Amino acid sequence: MSINTIEEELKECFPYTVQWRRHLHENPEPSFEEWDTRKFIVEKLRSFGYTEIEENVGGGGIVTYLRGKNLGSTIAFRADFDALRIEEETGLPFASKNEGVMHACGHDGHTATLLSVAKVMKAHEDELSGSVKFIFQHAEEVLPGGGKSMVEAGVLDDVDAVYGLHLRSPLEFGTVSYCSGYAMAAADFFDITIQGKGGHAAYPSATVDSVVVASYVVNQLQSIISRNKDPKKAGVLTVSTLKAGDGAHNVIADKAVIKGTVRTFDPELRNLIEEKISTMTRHICDAHGAACEVNYTRGYPALFNHEKETALIKSLFESNRKELKIDSTSMRMGGEDFAYFLQEKPGSFFFVHSGNKEKGIIYPHHHPKFDFDERAMLVGGQCFMDIIGHYLMNGEGSETEEAYKAAVVD
Repeated sequence: MSINTIEEELKECFPYTVQWRRHLHENPEPSFEEWDTRKFIVEKLRSFGYTEIEENVGGGGIVTYLRGKNLGSTIAFRADFDALRIEEETGLPFASKNEGVMHACGHDGHTATLLSVAKVMKAHEDELSGSVKFIFQHAEEVLPGGGKSMVEAGVLDDVDAVYGLHLRSPLEFGTVSYCSGYAMAAADFFDITIQGKGGHAAYPSATVDSVVVASYVVNQLQSIISRNKDPKKAGVLTVSTLKAGDGAHNVIADKAVIKGTVRTFDPELRNLIEEKISTMTRHICDAHGAACEVNYTRGYPALFNHEKETALIKSLFESNRKELKIDSTSMRMGGEDFAYFLQEKPGSFFFVHSGNKEKGIIYPHHHPKFDFDERAMLVGGQCFMDIIGHYLMNGEGSETEEAYKAAVVD
């Protein structure tokens, strides 16, 4: 078996990849409610010849194996398949049929890509030394995330290394990017309720003005980043919502609600910000005679790409993807529950750029007009094939070994 043969087969499969993606896009289902999506994935895997299929892993995930004839490593690939509660505005002929639900983050593309790899490689199963574990994950978009429950269910217990990708719009098609070390932030959220004492706006001294108290809280929370955070460490604290009152001009609101998010990489900074939000809010409220309730929700941990595995994919892609630009990228403040997989086993999470200005594919993720250049799915499949070639194809990945060693040394 040669890489060239598999690449040709993957290209021949590409029309099906597009077809599967468009079916998923047209029939999106939100996190934890992906019933028909799961059936579709299982049906496709069975049609490819897979019989060892585990369903409802960690609550809603799907797993299947490609078992090589000879012993060797077990590597895992993961794709997510949930959609978002967004009303689609793309005008695509295969736009969502489900009102208020849309694939606005590329998960339909991730799943179609992994299905195409599973289909093509099934015909070469006996030629492999080792196994590929295909992981289709539910509920990436909503806490606590399907990744966490799948890992807790033992999905990686028999895995040596795990890899995943994310289509990245609106960055222009033609690049695959990687990031060694911390690549995506821990994503936390806070909700603060301030209870004052309402009354007539003409008599403020008889009230405890929740709007004034909330204003002090919002201003002081910004000082956590500017005055408490080590400037050498990355961190963001954003207040996204401040609500109080019912719109009347002559009423002082008795209650205010503040909501926001915190993004960090360093665990100690994460702890510091959580503690400061609570203590600052309580002290400010105490000083003004108001009560408060502070709820801090820890979201996905920071995603950490392992150095050795990231150096490996860099060298593989540089050696095999001559038509693409292979580039490093900086840390991103977005969150991703693939972080749970990388806490459990070594691996790396990379990005396939999928924007196309000429076609108007310029909108960011989670936008009602989000789309991606479907050619990026073929690129993603080729990248997964490169990884399979290195680990399992009877030494055919050895041509990249020197480049890999050089990358690790560098």
